Amino acid sequence: MTEEKKSNIRSVDSPGAGRRRVYWMFGLSGLFVIALVGIYLMLLSGQAPSGAVIKIPSAATSEQLHDSISKYLGESYAKKVSRLVALRGTDLNSRHGAYLIEAGMSPLDAMRRLTGGPQEPLTITINGFRLLPVLEEKVAARFDFSQDDLAGVLADSTVVKPYGLTPEQALALFFNDSYDFYWSASPEDVIEKIGSHYLDVWTPERKAKAEALGLTPAEVMIVASIVDEETNAKEEKGTIGRLYINRLKKGMRLEADPTVRFAGGDFTIKRVRNPKSVESPYNTYIHAGLPPGPIRTTSVETIDAILDSQPHDFIFMCAKEDFSGRHNFAVTYAEHQANARRYKRELDRRGIL
Repeated sequence: MTEEKKSNIRSVDSPGAGRRRVYWMFGLSGLFVIALVGIYLMLLSGQAPSGAVIKIPSAATSEQLHDSISKYLGESYAKKVSRLVALRGTDLNSRHGAYLIEAGMSPLDAMRRLTGGPQEPLTITINGFRLLPVLEEKVAARFDFSQDDLAGVLADSTVVKPYGLTPEQALALFFNDSYDFYWSASPEDVIEKIGSHYLDVWTPERKAKAEALGLTPAEVMIVASIVDEETNAKEEKGTIGRLYINRLKKGMRLEADPTVRFAGGDFTIKRVRNPKSVESPYNTYIHAGLPPGPIRTTSVETIDAILDSQPHDFIFMCAKEDFSGRHNFAVTYAEHQANARRYKRELDRRGIL
């Protein structure tokens, strides 16, 4: 080997050249680490400008999640959270639900909430719904299912039968109350929870009281729905409920004005003039017995007022002429006519049609 070649080999393998390679490697590694730290800090920086509930539908895509975050919390924040979600690699199909991103939450914490945190519960309040389709619409609007989905479940006799109800009586299942759910709940989940509350209310003690009145729980619910339409006065509810039960036992038609309004679908009527003009199984001026189902949702308080009501002989009632929302009760038709005349005169005097 020539001296020149030996010199070149020594030059390549010299300690100085090796050190330079090491320095380059350390330098590149440092730059890489700095770049990673920069990207990481960029992703972690920033805060949610406000609170928002982010919903992940079933079969959601990463684009849908990004759009939802962007809609409520801005594009910049959405990009950071979406990238962190992608880095974590969570299957969004397993995260069907609604999640609260709190104001001030970092992108990292938001990612953790969306990919592994608990759902945010929602509260459904039932209060005085008169029509089942309206209730179905309002309830379904709060969930990730449609009104038709819920209506289909409630129309299934096998679903409501365990509660002693028919599809026509499905409205009775919903007590006026508040219920907590998750947005991802199915219609079956909702009915199971609502139904569980129904069964909790109808204890053996309450069932025994209903039986003593000659009624089933479902029938008590129907009476209660009429009572709630008749008055807001708590002290009258038991008296009115017992009055209608008296009429049932005597074989008399209930002749309840609220059932006429329900039958005609017009709840603004203040003065029912031709009650027999509306043909409907719910019109108790035409048909004997109870309507096929409730005419509104009712409360546990009204149920108990009826079940615990004191016996009396009243079979007639008429709104008081002072428009207090309370009633004059009567045992005889003559007494009732006198009450009705006073009320009619006041209606005429006030020009109420």
